[in-house]
Amino acid sequence: MATTTDLQFPCVLTVEVPFPTPRLASIALKALQVDKELSPLVKRTFSIEPPDGSATNGEVEGNILRTEYKATTNRMLRVAVNSFMDSLNLVLEVMQELDTDVLAPEATA
Repeated sequence: MATTTDLQFPCVLTVEVPFPTPRLASIALKALQVDKELSPLVKRTFSIEPPDGSATNGEVEGNILRTEYKATTNRMLRVAVNSFMDSLNLVLEVMQELDTDVLAPEATA
C-alpha cells in the first residue's frame, strides 16, 4: 500500500494486534474507540483487518485490530502509543477475566 507522508504529521506508527476471533477484535475496537485523542498534535485511526493470506471475497471477518498513529513529533507519538498500550492492556485483562473464549483452556498439571 503506497502512502504519502503528511507534512503536518510526519511521525507514523501502525500497531497490529491479532485476536483469537473476529468478535473479540470488534469488542476491543469498540472499547478503545470511545476515548478520543486528547492532543490535536496526534491523529489515530482504527480498523479491523483480515489475517494475511485469507480470501478477500468480502465474507472473511477480520481478527486483527489495526491502529495507525500520526503525530507531529516523536515525543507526542510515544506518549500517545504508551497511553494506547495501557488501555489495550486493560481491555485484554478484562477479556481474559470475563470472556470465555479469549484464551485456550490452560492444561492443569
